[in-house]
Amino acid sequence: MADSFDREKIIEYLFDPVVSSILAELESGSKDSDYLTKTLDISGDEINNQLSYLIETGFVTISKDNSVVYTVNAQKLAEVMEHDENYQSAVDGLTKLDGFLN
Repeated sequence: MADSFDREKIIEYLFDPVVSSILAELESGSKDSDYLTKTLDISGDEINNQLSYLIETGFVTISKDNSVVYTVNAQKLAEVMEHDENYQSAVDGLTKLDGFLN
């Protein structure tokens, strides 16, 4: 997989609460902006702003017919999440967080 993006920035976006809620809605398939704005109670501009880097790097695509339709590239996201370094970084971060909480 060619890396034309910042892996750490992608991971950071995935852990953002707003972005993760949008991606959760897209998990079951493409959704138009009207559906997302009603379901998530955020504006279309906010959705676009939140997803801008993921769109720029091809993790999310948009198409425009009568409305803007967002689609997640699940394979590309899975490749980033399954990358050994990322997995270990997530485990390390959760372990550190657990240490602070306990």
